[in-house]
This record gives sequence, C-alpha cells and structure tokens, in this order.
Amino acid sequence: MVSRRGFLTTAGALLGASAVARSALAQVPEAPVGNSAATQPPPAPSSGRPFKPVVTLNGWSAPWRERDGVKEFHLVAEPVEREIAAGMTAHLWGYNGQSPGPTIECVEGDRVRIFVTNRLPEYTTIHWHGMRLPHGMDGVAGLTQPPIQPGETWVYEFEMGRAGTYMYHPHADDMVQIAMGMMGAIVVHPRDVATYAVDRDYVFIMNAYDIEPGSFTPRVNTMLDFNLWTWNSRAFPGIAPLVARLGDRVRMRIGNLTMTNHPVHLHGYSFEVTGTDGGRVPESARWPEVTVDVGVGQMRDIELVADAPGDWACHCHKTHHTMNAMGHDVPTYIGVDFESAAEKLRRLIPQYMVMGERGGAHMAEMHMQLPENTLPMMTGSGPHGPIGMGGMFTVLKVREDQAPDDYSDPGWYEPPPGTTAYRNES
Repeated sequence: MVSRRGFLTTAGALLGASAVARSALAQVPEAPVGNSAATQPPPAPSSGRPFKPVVTLNGWSAPWRERDGVKEFHLVAEPVEREIAAGMTAHLWGYNGQSPGPTIECVEGDRVRIFVTNRLPEYTTIHWHGMRLPHGMDGVAGLTQPPIQPGETWVYEFEMGRAGTYMYHPHADDMVQIAMGMMGAIVVHPRDVATYAVDRDYVFIMNAYDIEPGSFTPRVNTMLDFNLWTWNSRAFPGIAPLVARLGDRVRMRIGNLTMTNHPVHLHGYSFEVTGTDGGRVPESARWPEVTVDVGVGQMRDIELVADAPGDWACHCHKTHHTMNAMGHDVPTYIGVDFESAAEKLRRLIPQYMVMGERGGAHMAEMHMQLPENTLPMMTGSGPHGPIGMGGMFTVLKVREDQAPDDYSDPGWYEPPPGTTAYRNES
C-alpha cells in the first residue's frame, strides 16, 4: 500500500454539524491506497484498546489516526481497477484504490470519525449497514443528508455501540454504485479480547458483476443474469485460500451484497452460525450445519474447529455461481450427434470444435482462445488435474505445521497412504 500524503488539507462539507467538532476539519487524515489483490494480514492495532485483527480475504484493513480519543479514518470513493483473476481486470468504483474498500476495524465503545471524499463523477453517500447510530449519520441521500457531491469531503462521527460484523455501501444511486463494486466490511471487536476469541478470523463480501467478454465495465442495469460471481471482487482461482493450523478455531464473516441468496457450503466440516448483523447468536440457539444460506443484505458469522487436515472446498452451492463468464443463451446439445455437421463446418472453419453434446466437463480441460479480458467458464487446477470451478469457490487449507498467524499458502495437501479414493482395476 501507498498513502496519499497531503491528498486533502480541507474538507468540503460537514455532516451532522451539531455532533462533529469543526476543529476536526482542520486537517483531514491521509487516505491510504490498496494496490494489491493479495490477502494482507493486518498489523496489530496502532492505538486504543487491543484486539485481534481480522484478515480480509484478498484485501486489507484501513489504518486510522487517533485524535483527542477519536479514531479517524479516511475513505475515498473513486474509480478503481480490480483484477478479478489472472487474465481479467475490471473497471469498477470502490474506495481507496480497491473494490471492496478496506475493512474498518474498531472496538465496541470506540468513537470514530470517518472522512469520506467523493472522487466519482456523480454524488454519493455511505450507509453503515447494520449499525445503530444517530439518524443524521445513517447515510441515505435525501432522507438523512444531502448527497456528497463530486469533490466534497463529508464527515461521519458516531460510537461503535456493539460488537459484530457489518458492511458499508452507498445509499445514493444504489443500483449503479453497488453494481460497480462500492462496498466494504466493518468489524467491531468486543472490549474483552478473550470474548468470542478465535485463532483465525476471516471476512469477505459476496458480490456479482455482469461484464461482457472483451469489455471492462459492468453492465449496471443487470438485475439477475450476472456472469461473474465473486468474493471480495475476486473469482476462483483468484480467491485466496482460507488457511488454518490444525486445532485452530476459525471464524468466517460472510456478507452478501449481490441480488440473490448464496448457500455457502464447506466440505469436510460442520460449523455453527454464531453471529448475524443483528448481533451474537446465543449458544442455546445454534445448531450444526454444513451449509449456511446468506440472504441479500445479510451478514453471517460461522465458526468451526479445524480438526481435520486437508484441502477442503468452500463454495456457493448454486452451481452456476461456481462458473465464470457464462452465456445465458447457450442451448443444450446433450445427446445430439453433431459430428457429421462438424466435419462440414471444419472445411470452412478448420479450428471448429463440437462442444456440449456429452456434457460440459471436458471444457475444464480445453484451452481455447478467449476474447480479450475475460475468464474461462471452468478453470483452476489442483494436484490431480483441472478443478473445473470458477466464481465463488476457494479452499480451506488445514495443516498441522502451519505456524500461528501464518496466512501463506501451504501448497496442496498430501494425504496419508490409504486415505485416497482409487480406480478399481478388477
């Protein structure tokens, strides 16, 4: 990351003037910029109450400046470029150089002051999704505040009242701005570090885009037929693995800002839903699950003990959400014999291939020339060949020798002898 040193020295406007001291506008804090799609394990808190920071999948946490006992953050809404996976870059809108924007982390009871600068070509706001705060800080254009016009900086100030997992996103031209990638996570930690403590704490937001092959900008008027299903604006194999040490207690904080629900399924484990954006789920209300359905606009915290070593798939169980760059008008040819027609077509188009008459699995092995700036529908390779997945798919990698707080990819798992499925040769 690099910082915009001296990016702004004055603020253009003030939200909730009665609640925000104008002296706070004397100097706007620097706006850090994220320029990497790699997962960046956050450093320990620089000031204030201690907490164990979360790890944002393929992202980072925003630094802050403490001023008169208030934690100050600076978010810049602006056009960004995001690598969806190797071979494809999208022109999105986001915050501080990336989509999603940086995760905001605090401790319950902290007072925060968040400067928001608008570098977009249209007005915007920020809504603090799930948080309880004063009416004038809720960030709904026209209802709780005038919109933030291009070039202006507005200030939100409130207290982080309760621990939990939340989101931020615009409430101004919502369909366009969210479809363009404007969102980020908020994590409020308990005052007591030991409360709800885990060894690995991950957060990501599910989002979706409709980007035609060969283009770079999402089609913002799409309502359901998206062709890229992503976690933190990344599609497999671009989504980083979730890494854990054998015996770790692992939490995944999952948000959904797409236009449909997502049943997130984890192989090899059962887990419990321990939190929502409404609060912590009491132990008496939990039950074991292997799939959690995350609805539109919801956050879900799930927790498990990583007691089974291996590489375990974690994915949305809507099968078309684990594919990339899908065409919605492709007919089904299963069972149709096209070979005779294909022979004639090859006289005109020597490279012509028959596809789909025996199903689609073989497409994971094909290496066809693609249009500019798009991804194969089925992609990714594992230790035994093509995985044939895309979109909302990653791997929970549990290792006995993974060091605490080491989030590096340990490579592929080598199972003990006699524990792998094999071909029947009889």
